[in-house]
Amino acid sequence: MEPEAIRVTDAAMSEDAEIAPTATLSPAGVEGEPPVLGAGATVRGGTVIYPDVVIGEGFSTGHDAVIREATRIGDDVLVGTMAVIDGHARIGDGTSLQTNAYVPTQTIVGDRVFLGPGATLTNDATPVRDEATGLEGPTLNDDVTIGANATILPGVEIGEGAFVAAGAIVTEDVPPQTLAVGTPAEHRALPTDLEGRNQL
Repeated sequence: MEPEAIRVTDAAMSEDAEIAPTATLSPAGVEGEPPVLGAGATVRGGTVIYPDVVIGEGFSTGHDAVIREATRIGDDVLVGTMAVIDGHARIGDGTSLQTNAYVPTQTIVGDRVFLGPGATLTNDATPVRDEATGLEGPTLNDDVTIGANATILPGVEIGEGAFVAAGAIVTEDVPPQTLAVGTPAEHRALPTDLEGRNQL
């Protein structure tokens, strides 16, 4: 069954919001408060935003993005085409999630963080094996860059300004201002040209 088309009553939003007719806010049958979108929101076709989501100003999506329940998103955030935020996550200001990026529940993402295409964060150390373990998403501090198709394992903390190379698999915490490369990722000194804040 196709999701219902968006209705103005499905969300609290400013008059300048641009919501595609094929986007869905508060899908039918899902309980909770309608999502709140700040000024200047652009939500493209096929995107689904669930209840109890609060989003700041200047938000935009690609096509077919999914943002699940109880997510908090700051100002000037991009959630790219087919990117998924699986709910109960926090996303800071100025952050960019590129195509097919995945953010699981219980994840914290800081300000000006970049997740490259296909970057995958995980939150379950023993999937479908141990119910008692609980879920623990990664923490990505301010100005972190995660390269395309990199994978971050549950509970890992990526320090401020760290850079994770494309395709890396990060199994342990990465110190601030450090380069993580390889499978499993090894830590190296951050090259000079990668130092500083992200310019997103």
